[in-house]
Amino acid sequence: MTEHPVVLLDHVTRRFTDMPALDDITLSIAKGEIVGLIGRSGAGKSTLIRCLNGLDKPQEGRVVIDGLDITPLSEQALQPVRRRIGMIFQHFNLLSAKTVADNVALPLKIAGMGAAARRKRVMELLDLVGLADKADTWPARLSGGQKQRVGIARALASDPLLLLSDEATSALDPETTQGVLDLLARVNRDLGVTVLMITHEIEVVRQIANRVIVLDRGRIVEEGPVARVMASPQADTTKSLLRGLSPILPRDLADRVAPQGDQALIRIDVYGPDARRPLLDDIARITGRPARLVHGGLNDVQGEPYGRMFIALGTNDPDSVRRVVAALSPKTTAIEVLGHVPGDV
Repeated sequence: MTEHPVVLLDHVTRRFTDMPALDDITLSIAKGEIVGLIGRSGAGKSTLIRCLNGLDKPQEGRVVIDGLDITPLSEQALQPVRRRIGMIFQHFNLLSAKTVADNVALPLKIAGMGAAARRKRVMELLDLVGLADKADTWPARLSGGQKQRVGIARALASDPLLLLSDEATSALDPETTQGVLDLLARVNRDLGVTVLMITHEIEVVRQIANRVIVLDRGRIVEEGPVARVMASPQADTTKSLLRGLSPILPRDLADRVAPQGDQALIRIDVYGPDARRPLLDDIARITGRPARLVHGGLNDVQGEPYGRMFIALGTNDPDSVRRVVAALSPKTTAIEVLGHVPGDV
């Protein structure tokens, strides 16, 4: 029997007045996935989160959590569902008048767990996030990264099936962000918790997610494996969010591209096993001339290679260029002839 998804949004639409915050959204998240949901401010990310935990209800469609349609449920019936969904917030949302241990224990206390069992569980969680020595510390004495680790421990207190990370690293510096992302990856790997990361930072998604969903004005405009989307983004929103991460021609080289010249210049986007192919050798065999990588290269997303390369073909012969494009098209996610450049680039 096929296991049902942890999250299923089935043609979900949520309007405020006449404006749809979510517009016919359909997506599913399988058990054990780490999925990045990215988009600019106003894209609908916050509304989607509120629909997932039942704080908001769509006018159309279904929100299904672990096989249960939560859309028609009453507030009381939603409580056990919410206990299976852990939340990590941008600004930590710790109670300043409670110690670290008491903050982590709060969901367990609400659930009615006894004091001894609560303390045992809290210490297990603080040990998991590397803060066992801070149990009796007040939140004001913690760094931002430590506060977020407490938030993660609290989110894990009820053994959730799903962890929702709402811009959880945007208030942190890069080094602290890396530590939090490493912790989330370990939680996913060791505990099997499904993670949905809501963020506007594509770099966060690149480091941890298996799959990315791009939201714009309440609609999904692109989705797929992170490496594939980064190798060849299709939607304008994705291209904009990736700007600065994808290689572009340096200005001095771009200024030398012309309709005519000594050799054709092509841009190749690659993803997956084909990214490891000896493309320069492949081109040289087709043209009989050595090809050169003039800019770009390969990168990696969790073992999945992707990249963008700008290659001078060593020839300006139109027939050779056509043969190169025809031969490489099945092995690339995108290929484009940009023009011609002098032989000395």
